[in-house]
Amino acid sequence: MSITINIYYMGQGGSARAFAREMTESGIVRKIREEKGNEKYEYFLPIKEHETVLLIDRWKDQESIDRHHASEMMSKIALLREKYNLKMRVERFLSDDGGLTENDKKYIKE
Repeated sequence: MSITINIYYMGQGGSARAFAREMTESGIVRKIREEKGNEKYEYFLPIKEHETVLLIDRWKDQESIDRHHASEMMSKIALLREKYNLKMRVERFLSDDGGLTENDKKYIKE
């Protein structure tokens, strides 16, 4: 079972995109991806929400998330959130280890 956290970073005047760019260019994203238990850490740009950046953040388990939250990375992330004056909306999902059903697979082109 994996835990996926979708974090929508919302700002003004391109600040959410600047935040994601600085997170990436500073090496913070690379370090988070190297943390034990991290399975995905990727930014996306929603089509209709021009002042929003979506982070899809997936971890092996809650222990991995807790370890990440206690790491030095969190203080760096918090400082950048403040720097860019970002608001956040968060969604949390648990993976379905059963995978796609045969019926679902009919609608997927590979």
